[in-house]
Amino acid sequence: EGFSPEVAWVTRSGKSELEEPIAVRPTSETVMYPVFAKWIRSHRDLPLKLNQWCNVVRWEFKHPTPFIRSREFLWQEGHTAFASKAEADVEVRQILRLYQAIYEDLMCVPVVPGVKSEKERFPGGLYTTTVEAFVPATGRAIQGATSHCLGQNFAKMFDISFEGQNGLHKRVWQNSWGCTTRTIGVQVMVHGDDKGLVLPPRIAPLQVVIVPIPNSKLTEEQNKGLADATSGLESALRSAGVRVKLDDRDNYTPGWKFNHWELKGVPVRVEMGARDLDAQTVVVVRRDTGAKQTVALSGAVCTVQDVFSQMHVDMLQKAKAERDASIEVITTWAEMTPALNNGKMVLAPWCEDPESEEWAKDKSNEESATGGSVKTLCIPFKQPPLKAGTKCFITGKPGRAGACGAAATSRAPPGASGRRLGHAEHAVSA
Repeated sequence: EGFSPEVAWVTRSGKSELEEPIAVRPTSETVMYPVFAKWIRSHRDLPLKLNQWCNVVRWEFKHPTPFIRSREFLWQEGHTAFASKAEADVEVRQILRLYQAIYEDLMCVPVVPGVKSEKERFPGGLYTTTVEAFVPATGRAIQGATSHCLGQNFAKMFDISFEGQNGLHKRVWQNSWGCTTRTIGVQVMVHGDDKGLVLPPRIAPLQVVIVPIPNSKLTEEQNKGLADATSGLESALRSAGVRVKLDDRDNYTPGWKFNHWELKGVPVRVEMGARDLDAQTVVVVRRDTGAKQTVALSGAVCTVQDVFSQMHVDMLQKAKAERDASIEVITTWAEMTPALNNGKMVLAPWCEDPESEEWAKDKSNEESATGGSVKTLCIPFKQPPLKAGTKCFITGKPGRAGACGAAATSRAPPGASGRRLGHAEHAVSA
């Protein structure tokens, strides 16, 4: 029921009408859980942990965006079953930390981990945790990945139970979690610039490109020496575990090659010309900052590895600084719309009243200067101090303290659904 707005139905095959329409799955619970009921009989069958990569279809929006919002998308989804809620709760947070690590430790994209509001949690689930990213260039937040505790609702629906050690039958506790190829779009939007992609070294398919700079005045022997030196450096880097390519094509100029590999986001470019050959040096160029340094050829491998480490730190810090500068802490509704119109993500005290979320969505749509409406992203796990007596910025009721003291919100684009869509939400949360 919770997914009915985006379920696509097949009603015709060729020229023939189907006797019964066939639903194209928006998520896999209804496909997998009847099998869970057959596989799980005893406490010895638990925990059951499955992960799969598959495509799903969701048909509830009008304007697809590559990688960010597409009707059909590839995702990874995990489905697990446990004997107790305590075990399920532990895994929910473990998986969320893994998703946070994917964004921060691999892609240099800072995220806000938290729990979804009741209105935004996974349909049929007990609670939903999430990591939320923010793109300062667009002023919009994007849900990165989610980890759900489904409770026992689906176990009841599909009769998934087990015999405990005491001989009594109990229903299992279930989780589901996943992320999609949206991660690619988030990385491109957060780090890309006017020259093209900017890829962190840890995820770049190609980490280093070596570009020889030939000279028409060089002798045949000098040209051979340049070729041998760059080829030797390529071998040394590859032996050190670096993903490297020597671009020695003679039908393109060095300048063309520079632009080509910058467009593709290769983290490091190594240049070597006639003067460098004579001095036994190379020029190492960073893609993210354009910074250049001349280093000894003999120490180039160590330098490149040091640059990788520093690039990761710098890219994450830069993205985090930009994200933090885009967060505005407010305490009243009057501050909300101006902040969102300025492309900010808002942190505000909230009473967690579901009706107030719907009111905020409608009210912000009326007041918006840029189109779209506000929606709740998450209640962050890490909360700023909340003064005693602080009121909800929407209702004026007492704001919740501690872990539920504030909710991060941002602008949703026109036509985007205000509901949760599942694991890695395909409506740009805004």
